[in-house]
Amino acid sequence: MPIIAHIFSSDRIFSNSMQDFSVALTIRPRDGNCLRAFSLALSRAHALSIITLPGVALSPCPARGERVKVQVLQENLQRGLGIVGRAVATRATLPITANVLLKTDGGRLMLAATDLDISISTWVGARVDEEGATTVPSRLIGDFVAQLPPQPVDLHIPDRGRQVKISCARNESTMSAMDAEDFPRIQEISEGTAITLDAKALRRAIERVEFAAASDDSRPVLTGVQLKTDGQRLTMAAADGFRLAVADITLAKAPEQAIEVIVPARAFRELSRLVADSNEDVEMRVNAQRTQVRFALTDTEMVAQLIQGTFPNYNQLIPSEYNTRATIAVDEFKREVRIAAIFARDGSGIIRLQLQPGEGPTGQLTISARADEVGDNEGKVDVKLEGDPSKIAFNSRYLQDVLGILNGEVALEMTSPSAQGVFRPVGETDYVHVVMPMFVQW
Repeated sequence: MPIIAHIFSSDRIFSNSMQDFSVALTIRPRDGNCLRAFSLALSRAHALSIITLPGVALSPCPARGERVKVQVLQENLQRGLGIVGRAVATRATLPITANVLLKTDGGRLMLAATDLDISISTWVGARVDEEGATTVPSRLIGDFVAQLPPQPVDLHIPDRGRQVKISCARNESTMSAMDAEDFPRIQEISEGTAITLDAKALRRAIERVEFAAASDDSRPVLTGVQLKTDGQRLTMAAADGFRLAVADITLAKAPEQAIEVIVPARAFRELSRLVADSNEDVEMRVNAQRTQVRFALTDTEMVAQLIQGTFPNYNQLIPSEYNTRATIAVDEFKREVRIAAIFARDGSGIIRLQLQPGEGPTGQLTISARADEVGDNEGKVDVKLEGDPSKIAFNSRYLQDVLGILNGEVALEMTSPSAQGVFRPVGETDYVHVVMPMFVQW
């Protein structure tokens, strides 16, 4: 008497000790394409009837011991590991955050990493034979894959195993793994206020602002960059108590609700790298609780924890008037500042600027630095001068930082040696940089 079994999962098998029976398999799309699990039943079956539902294709399975679950090109895997590796915790209090999550996702391989403050996920094309997920040490797999030849890489990812087998060409390795279920959950932000940003404009604004954020945690809000919308204008601002950078981006469409949040400066540094060579738009979405923000590209996403607190009112730090305004070629200014910085590093890091009028609208900027036990230096640059002669001293690093992100010509505006100096790129109205002066004996 034949026995007919309708089997819906490749993980389950109905067997019988009878020598003469028939087996009917009804396979649905979600059951996969592998018949290996039924090898015992098939070896005993007198007849086999396979019924496939629409959308199902059957293919031979790899031999036992040679099963390939995921296959991905070496260059794609290396690129993906490089993207998410920036979010791996360097001093992990939670050991699994030093790992990278590898997870199949709809015919692609998802890679993800987090340090609990920033999470980065990216998807690469892959041939997925069986679904699975695991985590492996980020540095180990990154260094290993980087040395492989540009050929397909086979990943054997166990459901709950403690090892992952990786093979490529004539190389094979086994790496210790940790259960993917223990990996911190990366939030999916699908609701909240969203805006669309041009990648080039976003990167330009980030490069001009994020370096001005504070590096110490004594005032957490100053370690971030404030984002604030006003209609179709998005303003980014960062300050560390000694300098202030403010940049504007024009949005294609105003958000449904106004946004005012503080994003960690480090998150923006990583985002700048993600969009470095991209021309696609970036979607920024803030969750309803205003605790997290997501930046999404086509194949990569980054989620960051927002900094809670009130950002200082910086508008009062930007003078509306000036007594002296000098227009200076950035390249010449930058070169003389770098030379002076060599002497300034042994002299409290101070660079002195002195503006003197010449004939007509021209003038001269003298850039100097001195160290008592080393020596001194003095360089001169021609400028277009408006207003009174003036002088001011700045921290060497702060001056180099602002000049390093500008091109063309820059306008330096001053009111007195004891008041802040204001830098504005000539011909642009979307950026301003303020630097507090150093008090020196002239």
